[in-house]
Amino acid sequence: MNDTPKAILFGAIGALVETSDMQRRSFNGAFEDAGLDWEWGREEYAELLRTPGGVQRIADYAAAREEEVDAEAVHAAKVAHFRARAEAEGLTLRAGVAEVIAAAQEAGVALGFVTSTGKETIELLFSGLGEALDRGVFDFIGNRTMVEEGKPDPEIYQIALGDLGLTPEEAVAIEDTPESAEAAVRAGVPCIGYVGAEARGRRFPDDVRVVDRIDPSLFGMTDAG
Repeated sequence: MNDTPKAILFGAIGALVETSDMQRRSFNGAFEDAGLDWEWGREEYAELLRTPGGVQRIADYAAAREEEVDAEAVHAAKVAHFRARAEAEGLTLRAGVAEVIAAAQEAGVALGFVTSTGKETIELLFSGLGEALDRGVFDFIGNRTMVEEGKPDPEIYQIALGDLGLTPEEAVAIEDTPESAEAAVRAGVPCIGYVGAEARGRRFPDDVRVVDRIDPSLFGMTDAG
């Protein structure tokens, strides 16, 4: 991946910002609001992240416990909790993200945010980051309404490539979990695994290069600073 691609595709919120613990606490707040006797600890939540998508995660958890739950309503409450925490605690870009984005803009490399999460969560991300990340830097921003199947299905990557007018080989994806990385691999997009806190020690697809930090040199670019 030393040649500069035509596009760098950040594939998930976790590729930009480490929010896993804030998300976990927000889920637990929503469960309490709903009167559910559920509490996700760190280790359990790390395992549950093997199912991408919060609504599906709630639905699957309820089914495993043979409980009837309005997954959409519980997830909406979780988003409200996440909003409150993001506003109170703030959000910070992961190491190297700002440098990669700046270098891509300097080099004329397109940028994508190839997420299949909900629109409201995406808005919360940009709101929480404030001036640290302007959504306008992205040439493509995905969301859950665009796809029938979430990751690891490759649909959102296929849509992004079509929108950007690129072949899979002309882009490089950055993903923080093995399941999301699988979506890129299945779409034929070379992928870098920028491992998130809850995915450390887990096996990424064989073709994925796993790193602890990203920087412009990974994409054949020099630091714009």
